[in-house]
Formats: sequence, structure tokens, C-alpha cells
Amino acid sequence: MYKRVLRLNSILERKSVFLFGPRQTGKSTWLKSTYKDGLYINLLSAKVYDDYLKNPNALASDIQLFQRKNKSKIIIIDEVQKLPHLLDEVHAQIEENKDLRFILTGSSARKLKRSGSNLLGGRASWKNLFPLVFPELKAELKSNSDLAKRINIGGLPSIYTSTNPADDLSDYIGLYLNEEIKAEGLVRNHQAFHRFLTVAALSNAKQINFTQVGSDAQIPPRTVHDYFQILEDTLIGFMLLPFTETTTRKAVASAKFYLFDTGLTNALLKRTSASVGTPEFGDLLEQYVISEVRAFLSYSNSKFEMQYWRSTSQMEVDLILTSPSRKIAIEIKSKNEISNKDIKGLKAFCEDFPDTKKIVVTLDARRSIRPDGVEVYSVLDFLQDLWNGEI
Repeated sequence: MYKRVLRLNSILERKSVFLFGPRQTGKSTWLKSTYKDGLYINLLSAKVYDDYLKNPNALASDIQLFQRKNKSKIIIIDEVQKLPHLLDEVHAQIEENKDLRFILTGSSARKLKRSGSNLLGGRASWKNLFPLVFPELKAELKSNSDLAKRINIGGLPSIYTSTNPADDLSDYIGLYLNEEIKAEGLVRNHQAFHRFLTVAALSNAKQINFTQVGSDAQIPPRTVHDYFQILEDTLIGFMLLPFTETTTRKAVASAKFYLFDTGLTNALLKRTSASVGTPEFGDLLEQYVISEVRAFLSYSNSKFEMQYWRSTSQMEVDLILTSPSRKIAIEIKSKNEISNKDIKGLKAFCEDFPDTKKIVVTLDARRSIRPDGVEVYSVLDFLQDLWNGEI
């Protein structure tokens, strides 16, 4: 089992935790190994689910029975979104016993947010578990060929270690993406949603035009908007919002979309891999680097916000990181040699923000600083410095 970067103990000293992440990111495995002495309640078990559905008050007696035999104060409820009303009992237990700490996991926040569920009124922090990230795989990522394998397979632990990742990813789509969404009653027209998933994968790492996506998927633009929201709520994808504060060049206002895992992108598009040097691999590399930055910011509780910038004249920077005191502009290129053309977007953005740190992430193994101040990183060097907090 991989040693995960996520740490919850400092939070659990103060309060309980909602821990969300897509299915098979390893939430249950990690929690069982990290909190071996805790009470584990698995709502994916039909019997456990039925028991608490019929009698949510049983939670209090189960906790009391557990604590008679165990010193642990950790109570883990897996896939809590399946029984949102159980959170009322969790809330009551937190109020009655200030020492108890709940870890409440889920693969979808949609039911909790949209059903008016008790979200514990600030008594629990929200954290995410992501697919395997660079420091968890560092020993296996020594070269660009290792990197290409990781990008094409993705970072779901069970897929990454599989002897047949393509088939397992196909099963993941069939058993989870489609069946889970059916089970939760999130959509009525399942054939339309299935078509939409393919078009969403084609839209990966691109600006979203709801009208165009609707036309391609044969569904109304309003439905497209709702379906993208489902992907966000179920943690299957995320939107990267535009940076619009430039004045020298007017910025576009539409967001870009990314699936949460590069292997999933390949599987939805029915390809086993994308070759280095192709536009498809370039999109996957961008998705991978941005996903790593997203995971780092979450795990480190960073105050930086993620955006991208594109002008109406087609100048673009793949990733803009902003904090109250700093801006970092990052361009991601799946090539070795960087030309002046490749950094036009960085230079254009910096016309309004000259103190911005300028970075290009490439497949080149050479690390350098150009005369114009642009820092050139290999992907592996960038990830190393990112996770060391040195970017």
C-alpha cells in the first residue's frame, strides 16, 4: 500500500472531518490502516445500511458499546451521503461527547448539499483525498517514460497497480460513473448522460462552450450545465475559473474543465494511451500537472487560488496561482525545446503584473532560467519543488 500524503491528526485534535474523494481513491483503505482502533461503519454494506435506515438512533448505542471495550475516540462512517439524515445523530453525539471525533467519508457531496442535510455547523472540516500524487509515487517516477505511464494509466491506486488497467478503467466507468449516478437518481435520461460523458472527456483541458457541448451530446445547453454540475458534485471533474483582472488585454470569462484523473480521460475516449508528442498527450500532461497543483494546495492548506488566463486575442497561460501577496504564472508544454512563441502568453500576462513569477514546465530534463526571467522546469523537477513547498 502506498504511503499517502494526507494528514488529518492536526484537524482531529480540534474537530471532526468530512473526507471526500471519488470512488477508489483509497479512502477506506487509508482510514482502516491509519485509524485501526477506530469504530468503522460501512454504509456500503447492505445490512449496515438497512439497520441505520430503520433506526438511526442505533448509532448512539453502537458508539457506547464500542467505547466500553476501546479507548479510541475515532468514529468512521464510510459513504455517509447514502444516509444524510444520520448526520443529525452525528451532530447529537458531538454535542454530548466533546471528545468524539468523526471521520465522515463520501464519494459525492451532492445529496448532502442539496437535501438540506445537517452539515454539522462548522463542527467538521472538509478535506479531499486525491488519486496518487507525486510524493506517493516518487520512487517509481524516475524518467519521462515513467511519467508517461503514470499519465496514461492515471492515479487510482487499484488501477495503477493493476495488470490490466485498461479493462479495470472500463469497469470503473460502467460500474461507477454510470451505475452510481443511476442509483443516486441524479439523471433521468441515462443514454443522454452517457453521451455527455464522452463529450465531457473530449472537452477535457478546454474552455467550456455549453451550447457546443449540448450540440455534440444532443442535449439542451441547460442540461449540459446541470450535467457538469453533477460531475463537480460527484468529484469526477472540476472547473478552472478564468482570471479576468488584466486591463492591457481583455480576458475571456469562460471556465475550463478537467476530469479528476488522466486515466479516466483515456478510458472515456476509449484509448489505452496517448503518445508523447501528440496533442492528446499535451492535454493529458496539462491535466496531470494542474491536478497535482490542486492536490498540493488542498493537502497543504495553501491560500493560493487556481485560475487560468486567456485573452480575447488568444494569448493564454495554463495556470495562474494567486495569493494576497504573490502571483505565479505557469505554462505547461509537452515538448523539449522552448521558443519565444511558447512564452508569449506569460509575457503578455506580465504586462499587467510584472512581479509575477514566470514558469514553463516541459519534458526537457534541463532546468534553466532564461534571460527574460522565465524559469524552465522539467515536469519531474517542478513536481519535486512543488511538493517541497519551493515553487
